[in-house]
Amino acid sequence: MPDSKPLSHPLVIAHRGASGERPEHTIAAYDLAITQGADVIEPDLVPTRDGVLIARHENEIGGTTDVAQHPEFADRHTTKTIDGQPVTGWFTEDFTLAELKRLRARERLPQMRSTAHDGQEAIPTFDEIIALAKTRSKERGRTIAVYPETKHPSYFAGIGLGTDRPLLAALQRAGWTTAAAPVFIQSFEVNNLKWLRARTGVRLIQLIAAEGAPADHAAASYAAMVTPAGLRAVARYAWGIGPDKAMLGDLEGQATTLVGDAHAAALRVHPWTFRAENAFLTPHFRRGTAPAEHGDLAGEIASALRLGIDGFFTDYPLIGVSTRDAMRSGVE
Repeated sequence: MPDSKPLSHPLVIAHRGASGERPEHTIAAYDLAITQGADVIEPDLVPTRDGVLIARHENEIGGTTDVAQHPEFADRHTTKTIDGQPVTGWFTEDFTLAELKRLRARERLPQMRSTAHDGQEAIPTFDEIIALAKTRSKERGRTIAVYPETKHPSYFAGIGLGTDRPLLAALQRAGWTTAAAPVFIQSFEVNNLKWLRARTGVRLIQLIAAEGAPADHAAASYAAMVTPAGLRAVARYAWGIGPDKAMLGDLEGQATTLVGDAHAAALRVHPWTFRAENAFLTPHFRRGTAPAEHGDLAGEIASALRLGIDGFFTDYPLIGVSTRDAMRSGVE
C-alpha cells in the first residue's frame, strides 16, 4: 500500500453540526458542536426563491421542518425531478427567505434520535453561520472553520438559482478568498468545483460516493475517480476528497488503498459520515441489535484514523474529538 501518512492534523468536522443531538443545520447544532470542540462546522447550502443561501440537507424540507403544519403553504406541495429522481414535498426554491424564517426545524431521524428540540430553531442563512463561526473563534481563541456543500449545483443553475456565485460572494464578504482561509468548499459534482477553482483560492473538496457517478456527468463513475489516475485528475482542481467511509474498507483490518493512493496524489482525505447508531456503523462496531442503539463509534473512528485520514465528518463531534485527542496522546 502507498504511504498513508496524514498530510494534516486530523480535523473533526461536525456534520450538519452536532446533528446526533440537535436538529441538523441549526444554530443550536452548530453551536453545540463548537462547544464540544469540533474544528469545523458543515452546512449544506440550498437557495431560497430570492437567491439567499440557507442551510438544509436538501431543498426538500418536509422532513426537516414543520412546513406541513403551515396551511398557508399547502399549495406549494409538489413533485420535482432532482438529479434525475422524482421528489415530492416542499422546496426551498419556492419560498422567500422571509417565508422560510417562519418555519421551525425538526429532527430528520425521529425513529433514531430525540425530538425534544423540535420546533425551537429557525433555518439559518449561510451568512449567519459564518458570523457564528467568527464570533465563537474570537471568544474561544481558536479557529473554527466552515465547510459548505453546494447541493445539486447543476439543478439550481438550470432553474436560474445557481449557488456558486452567491457562495463566493458570501466568502468575499467574510474575507475568505485564499487557501489560508478557514473554509472548505465541497461538492459531489465536478464542473462546479472546476469553475470555482478558476475564481477562488479556497480549498476545494471532491465528494465521492461509494456508488454511481456525479450528477453533472463530468466523470463516468465515482469508482473511476478513485483509481490512481482518477485521483491525479481530481488533484488538478481539488485540495482533497471526501469519500464515503465504506470506501476505506471494512475498518476491521481489511483496508483499501484509497487513503494511500489519495496521499500519493497530494490529496487530503475526509471521509463521511461517522454516526453512533448501529444502523450506520460497520458490523464489527455494532452493539446489540436495535438499529437506534449506539454502538462503538469511537472504535470505528479510531480504526479510520489509523489508516491516516486527514479528518472526518461525524454527527457526534464530542466522541470524535475525544477519540482523536486520545490517539494523539497515545491513549486508546
